[in-house]
Amino acid sequence: MVEDLIKKLLEAGVHFGHQTKRWNPKMKKFIFGPRSGIYIIDLEKTAECLNKAQDFAQEIVAKGGNILFIGTKKQAQDIIEEETLRGEMFFIKNRWLGGLLTNFQTVKGSISRLDEIEKMQENGIWENLKKKEVARLTKEKEKLLRNLGGIREMKVLPQAVFIVDPRKEHIAVKEATKLGIPIIAIVDTNCDPDYIDFPIPGNDDALKSIRFLTALIVDSVLEGKKEFLTNEASKKEQKAEGEAKSEETTQKESDKKENAPEPKASTEKQPV
Repeated sequence: MVEDLIKKLLEAGVHFGHQTKRWNPKMKKFIFGPRSGIYIIDLEKTAECLNKAQDFAQEIVAKGGNILFIGTKKQAQDIIEEETLRGEMFFIKNRWLGGLLTNFQTVKGSISRLDEIEKMQENGIWENLKKKEVARLTKEKEKLLRNLGGIREMKVLPQAVFIVDPRKEHIAVKEATKLGIPIIAIVDTNCDPDYIDFPIPGNDDALKSIRFLTALIVDSVLEGKKEFLTNEASKKEQKAEGEAKSEETTQKESDKKENAPEPKASTEKQPV
């Protein structure tokens, strides 16, 4: 099993790190060694870390939680959107807005503004506006969709975040850390793994590597969803059984009262 995973990691190029001169010494424990001027990542360590990250992601979703996927570097953007939509989670792919997590109420206000603009357009209000005003609203709508489209249905803070390249997404890392939100991240040889709860040592630049690792996390998300739905169905079934038993008990008690014999009248003479 582990051997098969390592083989797939190898095929995806997950083991290729950065140039030896561009490394973070804190990643030493995840590095196999240098080769041709670049560091090679130890895929046994990657497989071990990946399994932990997958288990955690599945556990979060199985409990009804959500994961926010973050990847704003060019090679990660499309992958993050495609895979997150497959897993029915939330994503940020264009730009991280400062305060997105730590000032979430303001972000929710921006999402409400997007809803308002779209409702104005649907109700035909735009037709009565001047071209200049329509152009302004169109531009505002496009900007809001670009920055917040992937989280517009996210009503509460996520229970975890998944990050491609925490070095680039350092602001997101700081915000999640401040709020105590667990972080899963692909960490290359130039990253600092200290702030990552579930680091996945791997190539965070190659498309194939990013897609492979992200897809595995999303697979775990989908497993968690199945588990959640199964648990919810079981709870409903147990609740229905409990209500049925309660009704049955109530009915039996009612029947007992109806069928109980009438109390006999006393034949004793009352004192005069």
